Amino acid sequence: MPVVHIVLFKFKEDTEPKVVREMCDRMVGLKDTCIHPQTQQPYMKSYGGGKNNSPEGAAGGLQYGFVSEFESEADRDYYLNKDPSHLKFVEDVGKIVDKATVFDYERGIFS
Repeated sequence: MPVVHIVLFKFKEDTEPKVVREMCDRMVGLKDTCIHPQTQQPYMKSYGGGKNNSPEGAAGGLQYGFVSEFESEADRDYYLNKDPSHLKFVEDVGKIVDKATVFDYERGIFS
C-alpha cells in the first residue's frame, strides 16, 4: 500500500534566504537523485513542497512543507535508512533546521 511522507521545517533564524532556497531546491530534487538500488531508477511516486502560506496561523512556526509518496513501506524505509542521497541531505539540513516534523500515513487507514 502506498505511503505518504510529510516533512515540515523551521529554519534557524540566522539562515540566509539563499541557503534556505538552495536547501529547499535540494529537498525537491530528491525525487530525481534518490535511486532504487534494484531498478536503478527514481522510486518516489510523487514529490513536491513549498513555503507555508496558510492564513490560519496554526503552523507552530513551521515554514516549509514537503510531501512525497512511496509505493510501499519498504521503499519509504529504504529512503529513510539507506538512500545515500537522502542521508546526505538529512546531514546537511540538520545543520540549519531549528525544528523538523515528520508524519507518514497510508491513505484511508485510521486504526
